[in-house]
Amino acid sequence: MKLVSATANPHKYKEMKEILSGKIDLLPRPDEIPEIVEDASDLNGNALLKAQGIMKATGLPAIADDTGLEVEALNGAPGVHSARYAGPDANGGENIEKLLNELASVPMNERGARFRTIIVILFPDRSIITAEGIVSGKIALTPKGKLGFGYDSVFLPEEVPGKTFGELTNSEKNRISHRGKALQGIIGKL
Repeated sequence: MKLVSATANPHKYKEMKEILSGKIDLLPRPDEIPEIVEDASDLNGNALLKAQGIMKATGLPAIADDTGLEVEALNGAPGVHSARYAGPDANGGENIEKLLNELASVPMNERGARFRTIIVILFPDRSIITAEGIVSGKIALTPKGKLGFGYDSVFLPEEVPGKTFGELTNSEKNRISHRGKALQGIIGKL
């Protein structure tokens, strides 16, 4: 089966391609497709908007995701705004800086967080398959590790005590990550 990826993030595309390898032929998002506005109020809505935009532009089945980092001490923020937490043009480092500043007075035992991913596949006949993946953990006091992207260097998953996602190899992360779990759920439904 061939699916067109909605992501314009090369790190996310690589991660998804590795997880789906041998099961789904993941095609890259065509360069000529403009940015899709993600203005839904939740992760599912944003994933659906992206899938609709790609399917409409290509005429092919599209796969899209939206992911949020939900921090307990921040009442679930940044959540749906994770990619733009420090502003509309913010990069990963700026988002991490804002997050750590907001958590500066929060002790380690109160830094619970989770990554949540919603994956949507939209077919030309308008049928939809969705799956969710969640990984729980904590927010580190300082960034650790150079691997991964986004908030990986500050997220300590429960499955690997003492290490951030930024310290795990791709295969280690993909086995336990929110995106990995959601993609395995999609594979199971296909």
